[in-house]
Order: sequence, then C-alpha cells, then structure tokens
Amino acid sequence: MDLAPPPLPCRPPWWAATGHLQTILGNYLPGESPTHPSSPIRIPLPDGDALTGRHYPGETGTLTLVFHGLGGDDQAHYVRRTVALARGLGHHVWTVNHRGCGTGRGLAKRPYHSGSGDDLGAAFAAARARHPELRQLAVAYSLSANALLLNLGGGLPEPAAQPDAAIAVNPPVDLGACSFTIHRGLSRLYELRFIKRCRHAIRQRVEDGLIPDIYRTWATMSLRQFDDAYTTKAAGFRDADDYYARCSARSHLSRITVPTVILMAKDDPFIPWQHAVEASPSPAVHLHLEDCGGHMGYLSRDLPGHRWLPFAVAHYAKELLAANGAHPVA
Repeated sequence: MDLAPPPLPCRPPWWAATGHLQTILGNYLPGESPTHPSSPIRIPLPDGDALTGRHYPGETGTLTLVFHGLGGDDQAHYVRRTVALARGLGHHVWTVNHRGCGTGRGLAKRPYHSGSGDDLGAAFAAARARHPELRQLAVAYSLSANALLLNLGGGLPEPAAQPDAAIAVNPPVDLGACSFTIHRGLSRLYELRFIKRCRHAIRQRVEDGLIPDIYRTWATMSLRQFDDAYTTKAAGFRDADDYYARCSARSHLSRITVPTVILMAKDDPFIPWQHAVEASPSPAVHLHLEDCGGHMGYLSRDLPGHRWLPFAVAHYAKELLAANGAHPVA
C-alpha cells in the first residue's frame, strides 16, 4: 500500500536531538487535555474479566478506537492527544483501558500483555455491535501496537474481530529483542520505570482480592525476569521465551490484509526498527520510518506545540480512510 507521507518530516529541535531526549521530553512536555463530552463504556470478556473506557460521540461515519501502552491507561497524554485529533476530524472515539488499568481496576484477574490482540478484538466486536454503521480505525501505541498487529496478522490462537483500518505506533514486533535492548545502557531507566508500574498493578490486584500474593518480584529486576516471574505464570505461557515467541507480531506482518500504517522511529531507545523491515510486511501495510522521534516522542521544531505525532496520525487517518473507500476528511 503506497500512501503519501506527512507533508512535514519530524525535524527535532536542538533541545531534543537524540532518541533519549525525544522519549523523555515527549513524555513530560505539557499539552492540552481534551474537553470533549464523553460517557463510560464497559466491555465484558469471555473469561469474566472486563475492559473499560470512554465513548466520545462524533459526527462522521468513523469510529477511532485508541489503545494505550504498558503501564498506562486511557488518560495517558498521547491518548488524550489522539482523542483531540480524532474529534477534530469529526470521528467518534472509543478509548479502551487494558485489563485492570484506569477505571478498569478491580475488573480483571488476568494480566494484559503484548499478545492481548484478542482483548482488542473484543473491543472491535463490541464497537461493531453498538455502532454497526461506523467504519473502525484502530490507533494503538507501543505494547498495544504489537497486540494490534498480532490480531491483524492472524497470530492469535482463535480468530478475533478486526477494524477496517489501523495505525500502529512504535510496536515492539520482536519482544525478545526489545527485552534485550531495554536492559542495556540508558534504556535501563525506562525498564525500571515499567517495572515500577507493573509491580504496582500486581499490588492493586492483590489488594482487591483478585489474585493470590504468590508472585515474587523486585524493583531492580529486568522485564524478562518480570515476564518469567509474573506475566507468563498469570497468562499461561511456559516461560518468557515461549511468551515472546508466541506474541511477537514480527512473523505475522506478512499476512496482514487490513490497510495498516506502522510508524516507527530509527532512534527509538529500546525498540529496534530493523525487525519490522526484515519481516517483509504485506502489501496492505505502509511502513513509515522516521529518522528521529524516540519512543513516542516525535518532537518537531516545525509545528506549534512541537508535537509531530498527532500531526502524522491525523494525516494517516485521512489517507487510510480515503484508500479504504471512506470519504476523505477535509
């Protein structure tokens, strides 16, 4: 699929010239929060758990579903900016919390992880049932981006509902390689931050009486050690190697048939972009590699507010919907 790239590349300002600065400042640089009216949604899952989120009513025939990354929820800064850009295009919006995240605390025993494409499928199916007249555009970030690509490439144990078009931002398509990279050098700081958030999520589940206090974790462990100690045991994998092999989207990109944009930065501190290229994505996939941007930072000197990522996501949303037969948005 040959889509036009955004009219402006992400040219970094001098104060965010590296992938680490892009990642860190992109996370902490303040931005406006959307003030659009919304209502809560709840999505029951087959195993008795439930997902929650919010519905922002729109005017056009498109519903954008937004999924957050590891340790976040639907109030993460990048999710709020995606809500704002989608509402600016007139779209209806669903933001979806992974199991136990945000307003979903207390509603999930099982963990979410990079292979939770079936949970995304449950959200697509629920949205299709409630809004059958709307075309679906999925926008997923980091961990969710891998889960989305796994869903689209048929990499799940059972078939799951899919959207009409998709944008995957900074997906860790090779989980083993990412777990190795994030444990090295300055990227260790991101790893420790993820571990802190993940351990907090376990404590919440224990406090809520949802799981027994049997998982032994510690503050300085690696993500691979955490996955061995908790994720694999709670989710039913043999070990971290089994989890990474079964849930990495890399080997499934060539089978995607839904029009999809994969957006990655070559200076992402802990997600190597080369694996997405080596996977030989299908003709339905448009792979956009930006020279700079870090991990979901994408700070630009050419745009008001310095935020290139919402600019690019809005651009590709229009391109995908036009290529997919929907009326393009002016």
